[in-house]
Order: sequence, then structure tokens, then C-alpha cells
Amino acid sequence: MTLNNTAIKSFKAKSKPTKYFDEKGLYILVNPNGKKWWRFKYRFNGKEKLISLGIYPNIGLAEARESRDELRKKIANKIDPSLERKKEKVTQKANNENTFELIAMEWLGKKKNIWTTNHLKRTASRLRRDIFPSFGKITISEITAHDILSTLQKIEQRGAIETAHRILNICNQVFRYAFQTLRVKSNPCPDLKGALTPVAKNHLSAITSPDEVSNLLKLINNYHGNHTVKCALELAPLVFVRPGELRTAKWKDIDLGKSEWRYLVSKTKTEHIVPLATQSVSILKEMLPYSQSSEYVFPNSRSMKKPMSENAVLCALRSLGVPKDKMTGHGFRAMARTILDEVLGFRPDIIEHQLAHTVRDPLGRAYNRTTFLKERKQMMQTWADWLEKNR
Repeated sequence: MTLNNTAIKSFKAKSKPTKYFDEKGLYILVNPNGKKWWRFKYRFNGKEKLISLGIYPNIGLAEARESRDELRKKIANKIDPSLERKKEKVTQKANNENTFELIAMEWLGKKKNIWTTNHLKRTASRLRRDIFPSFGKITISEITAHDILSTLQKIEQRGAIETAHRILNICNQVFRYAFQTLRVKSNPCPDLKGALTPVAKNHLSAITSPDEVSNLLKLINNYHGNHTVKCALELAPLVFVRPGELRTAKWKDIDLGKSEWRYLVSKTKTEHIVPLATQSVSILKEMLPYSQSSEYVFPNSRSMKKPMSENAVLCALRSLGVPKDKMTGHGFRAMARTILDEVLGFRPDIIEHQLAHTVRDPLGRAYNRTTFLKERKQMMQTWADWLEKNR
């Protein structure tokens, strides 16, 4: 007996599942709920097996027979359709778990204890805005250099040249992580080197000549604004830390007895030591009566529970007549690096350590936070003395 569409339509649900056979192992199973399923029964290596071919009428009789015939050809070629389908499901599951988006978020999760909250948020935002819509749902191993370049060129077209470079860097890190975790065999991002429009260099403004430094120090010395801002402004050139690290400095991290300030570097979350010259200690002692009730050395003028405003030092410089194209809060770092090297003659690697930059030995190992601490203490005092002399 073979089936036909008229007969299939007439099959009614019974109290138990009922089979209606076609030929060559194909039959339709009518369940008590009325649903009709195509099944293909076959033997492989002496064992009887069963595989589903879909639901009627979504799959018609002719289509079911065609599927059955394709499966019979595989069986004749020693391929087990059931085992093949299981492998396909495993592969599909792996592909679903290995999309660029899932791996990128997994990679980002590894950075939670390393990066600052703001940097994490910015990176996540760039992923969601500029990358995921293009190829977030694609299995990472299927993404090509051309896919990435097409996305980057769209970003360039809106004039965001620097953003395009940042996105490429993020993609590169995600692919590197995928390679390390055996999800891809290669990273296409290095192939895109030179494919993007170069970023126009825009160095942060900084005063680096001794005469100009002297004039700047005199202006700072004559600042008569908010006392907290004045102290922060005086300490900035002495310690030359990042502006955000200065304004969020906490008393618990400062040991005035040892003349040391230890904190986690905002960019790398690694511990850093700033030796405090006698001049720096004096400024901090001057701040004590004003802020010892706060966790912050330089609290906000409106709330002792918050750090000083992000633009406080910058605004103070502007009020002193220092233009933005001449000096920024970050510029104290460039100022110190230049003078310490070119005027005071300190070794570049010692300077870089004090700037909290990653410095590696000849074997590629990063030095720890206490490296050259003795030399750095001497350098910081010499630097403070030079600043005081030139003020």
C-alpha cells in the first residue's frame, strides 16, 4: 500500500498513535492530538533506526519521499543519517555559542577586574553600536577580513576615523582571545594593517621648556581661588600622575610617615607607588585640616563624599590665563618626562616607571611596582627641588 494526499487528509486522531505506511520505510504517524509526523524507518549495521522528516502538511508527500530517497542514498554509501543529524546539531550548537557577540562579551567579562568601569562601558558601547549590528550574530570563524573592513569603512564615512581604529583594535583583541580559546584558527585583523585612513596626531598640550615651566609655576603660586583646587594645582606638577588619579586621591592610600602614595593605576588596575618629596608632603599636610573628614584628599566643594570636579584643575589653569592649546591637566606628565630626561638627566626607564607606563626588561617581563624605588625617590625629590628653584 502506498499513501496519497487524499488518504492522508482523511486520517483522524485516535486514542493511541497510529502509523500509516507508504513504502521503502516511509510512514506517517498520527498522534492523539491530531498532529501528523513523517517518519523514516531504516536499518544500519543490523540495527533498526528511526528519523523524523517533519510535520504534515508543512512537509507534503512528495517532499517526504524525496527526503527518504536522499537518506537511502546516504545509507547505501555507509552514512548513518541519525548519527549525521546528531553531529549537525552539535555543530550548530557550537556555532550558536561561538558567535562574535558571545565571544566578545565573554572576553569583555575577563576585563572587569583589570579595566576601569568607564573603560568597560565605553568598550561595550562601541561593540553594541558599531560591531554587533554588522557581524555580531555570525559565527566568529566565518568572519573575514573583508567583513571587518566593510564595517570599518562605514565608520570612516561618518568621519569617525579614530573610532574606526579603536574598533579594529577591539576586533583584534576579541579574535586573539578566540584564537587562544580554540574558537578560530587565525586572526584576520592584522591583514587590515594600513587599510584605514591614518589618524591625524593631536598631542595633548604641554609646557616643556624650562623658561615656560618657570612662568607657569609662578602663575600657580599666585592662584587665589578655592583652597582645595590651589593645593591640587600645586601638587599636580610634583607628582605628575594622571588627572583622574590626582582628583580621586584617597587618604587611606597615602602614608605621610613613609612619604609614599600607593594606589591602583586607573588604566591598568596595577599597584603604583609615588614617592612623595618633602614639598609634596607639605602640601598634603596643609590639606589635612580641610579634608581629613573625607576619604578624598581633594573633596568636592559641594559634597565631602565626592572627589573634586573633573575640570577643577583645568578651569584653574584657564583662570590664570593659560590657554588650552598651551597646557592641560595631563600636560604635567609630558612636562616632567621632558625636563627629567633632557634637563636633569635621569634615565628614561626610571622616568617611565614613575609615569606608571609598562616597562619591560630584555626578556620581555614587566617590572614590578618597587623597581628602582630608591632611584625614583631620589628623582622625585630632585624634581621637586628643581620646580621650587624655578618657581
